[in-house]
Parts: sequence; structure tokens; C-alpha cells
Amino acid sequence: MRVTRRKGPLPSPNTFPELLLTIIALSGEVPSALVSRLPGSDSYKAYAIKILKREKLLRTYYHDGLRGLRLTTTAKRLLAAGQPDRYRPLFTGDTATNAPKYSVPHRLRLHRMAEVLVAAYNAGLLTFPWEKPPVFQTEPSDTNLYIGPAYYSSREVKEIGAQATMIRGSRSTGILLCDGGIYAVYNTASARMKWEYKAEVRLKAMIQTDLCHGRLARWFMDSPPGAIVFGDGMDQLEHLMGPGSKETRNYLIMDGTFRCFHYLTLDHRGEVLLRLLCDPERKAELDEILSQDLSKGSTNWLIEHDAIDEHGCPVLFGYTCDMPRIRRFDDALGLHGLTGTLYCFDFQEPALRRVCGSRVALQCIDFDAFEGSVFHIPQTTD
Repeated sequence: MRVTRRKGPLPSPNTFPELLLTIIALSGEVPSALVSRLPGSDSYKAYAIKILKREKLLRTYYHDGLRGLRLTTTAKRLLAAGQPDRYRPLFTGDTATNAPKYSVPHRLRLHRMAEVLVAAYNAGLLTFPWEKPPVFQTEPSDTNLYIGPAYYSSREVKEIGAQATMIRGSRSTGILLCDGGIYAVYNTASARMKWEYKAEVRLKAMIQTDLCHGRLARWFMDSPPGAIVFGDGMDQLEHLMGPGSKETRNYLIMDGTFRCFHYLTLDHRGEVLLRLLCDPERKAELDEILSQDLSKGSTNWLIEHDAIDEHGCPVLFGYTCDMPRIRRFDDALGLHGLTGTLYCFDFQEPALRRVCGSRVALQCIDFDAFEGSVFHIPQTTD
């Protein structure tokens, strides 16, 4: 992202300062640590934030151990005046982006939404409202609404009208539309998610009825909704795939409400996997590479699998961390007294080893090598 000298009271277009103000405007409040995941060198970003604060466009709010960045009244006024179509709706009325609340639960909700917004942006998805077709307007003006992949925040989803009352209480941060299907998106971050089971079931029903069989039937009629949950590191996987408790209601993940439920990390690796989920052709390319020394799977086998190894044992490609699918594979091996192999990325292996039984052998894929060969991206560090 280039650095340019400002010609007015707001940052120049296509710069880090403009991007940061935009993400905060869309989120209400951004956790300070999230800045590290935005493009640009750390030294430049620190300098840019210092300038934005000095010019009264940005402020830090620190309370109850949470440190976040918020826009000032001046910044909101200038953004709304400069581009009213984009920003005025964000700064109108008693909305989370205009008047964010100060309680810990409300602030954490804003932070979780901002983290997914940045993940979507870094993964190359259409993220900002003015980039995307207005899929969730009460009465869409065009039936050809899908241009993907695109991420719509829960705030945008709730513009759908009366149907929004169905999903009140959902923990979803938004909905992803892509060639791989439609996904409800969640973010548990470092906390243990307490699922609102009935609200999530209603969300799935709304997606299927209003999108898959309604507004976007041309593309998604035969694609039942899936789900994605983001979390800090891989340690959350063990909890999410476990039985949980009556309070956490983890059975939402495993009971088939959603056709799949992927776990992605809140870092560069999770963003790369998000790109892969949105690109079925690239995913098929990776599957083909992994299948080179394997035999084609059997459609009549009771064990869900993607291929068969030289010993006649089932192989599952589990690198997208589809939690119910991995659990079904593990359970079926135990039930039938067989062994099998699960392919995963190297950074996923320790957590999957704790989750899977002894009948599952893990075959690791070098993540850096994969990223360089499939996405042609030089090796990087978070």
C-alpha cells in the first residue's frame, strides 16, 4: 500500500490511513492488535496512527483491559461529507458504527466482527459495501446479484428486512458468498463460543430459503449452507470438536445443521485457507497433487473418504478443517476396526493429533511450500 502526502483533511486514497479509517467506520471499533494484520510495515503503520491521532481523526479507547481504536467525531463528519453515499448510513442513528457501546460484551462483538472483516479483506474477497451487489436489501433492484467471492457483515445481512428478526441473537459475524457455496461465518477468537442454537438454526433456514432458493437460486439452488468459524490459533479446535457442555451447545457443529463446518485460524494461514475455500478450482488442483500416489475412492464404502492408499486404507483430505467430516472419518474407522490417513497442513497437526483417535495417521502438507506453489506467493511470516 503506497504512502502519499495528503491533499486535504482526510488521508489520500489507497493508503494505509484511509484503509484503517474505513475498517473502523465499518466496524465501530477495531482492536489495536488487529493493525498488525493490515498491509504495510509496522514502523510505517505506527507512524501513520500517530499522525491520525495528532490530527484528531483517531483515538484509542482503553477500558476493562480492552484496547481499541475508534473514529473521532471530526473523522465521522469529514468522511460523511466527503463520500456521503458510503459513510453517511454508517454514522446515522443509534448504530454500532455511529454510537458504539462501552460494555465489554458489546466491544468484544465489534472486535470479533472487525477481525473477520480484515481476514476477508486480506483474502482478496469483496468486503466493503460499495464494492458488492446489494444482495440483502429489502427489495433488491436486480436479480443478477452474485459477484463473488464476497463477504457481507451481519450489519449488511440485517438489511434484508423483516426476515432479520428470525436471526436476532445469532453469533454470526456475516455471510460469505463464493463459488464454493454460501457460508455463515463466526469468530470465537480466544474465547469459548456459546452458541445460540435456535438462532443459528433460523439463520441457516433464512440462508436456504431467502438466498439458496430465492435471491441467489441461479447460483446456489443446489448448495445447502455451510459454516466457517475463526479462532486464535489451533488450540480452539479441540474444544469445538469436543462434546462441550449444555451451555456451549457445541453439538451445533456436529449435528448436521450446516453441510460443513470449517475451522480457520485468525492469521495469514487462515486467510490463505479462506481463499482456497472460495476457489474450488485451486482446491481441486491441490487434491489432484495429493492424489498422485493414491487410488480413486470408492462410492460404495461406508467410510467417508477422498482416496485409497496402497494398503487399501481410506484417505481423507482434511486440510480445510471441516470438523464434522473429520469426526465422521475418525468415528467410522473405530466402528469398522480400520486405520486411515488424514492429510492436513503442518501447523494443524498437533491439534488434530489431540482430536483424532489412534486409528488415524496424519500426513502433513508443508504450508509454505503449498502457498508458494498453488498461490504463487513468496514465503512470509505472520
